[in-house]
Amino acid sequence: MASLPWLVVMTFACDPSHRALPVTDCIDPIPIAALQHWSYCPRQCALIHQEQAFADNVHTARGQVVHAQVDSPGFSTQGNVRSVRALPLYSDRLGLVGKADIVEFLPDGTPCPVEYKHGPRWQHEHDDIQVAAQALCLEEMTGKPVRRGAVYHASSHRRRELAIADELRETVMLTIAAVRSMLDSSRLPLPVNDSRCRECSLQHICQPVATAAADRLARLRQELFQSDECNR
Repeated sequence: MASLPWLVVMTFACDPSHRALPVTDCIDPIPIAALQHWSYCPRQCALIHQEQAFADNVHTARGQVVHAQVDSPGFSTQGNVRSVRALPLYSDRLGLVGKADIVEFLPDGTPCPVEYKHGPRWQHEHDDIQVAAQALCLEEMTGKPVRRGAVYHASSHRRRELAIADELRETVMLTIAAVRSMLDSSRLPLPVNDSRCRECSLQHICQPVATAAADRLARLRQELFQSDECNR
């Protein structure tokens, strides 16, 4: 017979009217996706989650096509593993909300989050942080320890297994703190202005080259005035 946590998460997945995301009284919850965005680029995270700015490019379009496979709530069974699609997630303890592409449940109710990505089978820390955050939410929701997760890379049709180790858990906690600090400060981080910017759909909004140049000019002006004062 299925365990109680399994029945609970099945209710979340199959009944859209069910209130799966409780409201926390102490803090506003952070979307799990914000952790992934911050790890990739803090300024991208701020533009999306603080400024509510977003734009599409070929990479986001490909991602939408991949996620269309798992965006509709439902479930399937293969062998003794039950898979739930588009499962709402939350953690009152961490102040997180989100949605897992797929969560696989073993017969004892132990969950394994699986995140779908459109790129090739490369390891990216921002993807690992996203899966680990989902795992922490599932631990709170089900009462089961989550020791592993996975990333399915659609371009190569390959799955990369991921250990939810202590070091990765600590990275998730530090990322949560960094995102919350950024949101509380309402300050927009400076652009990274490196190779990541070429792939970012927010490049024309962020203006990394122009912003970085302006910041460099401001520093040069400050150093110029400091040099004049020292020579007096």
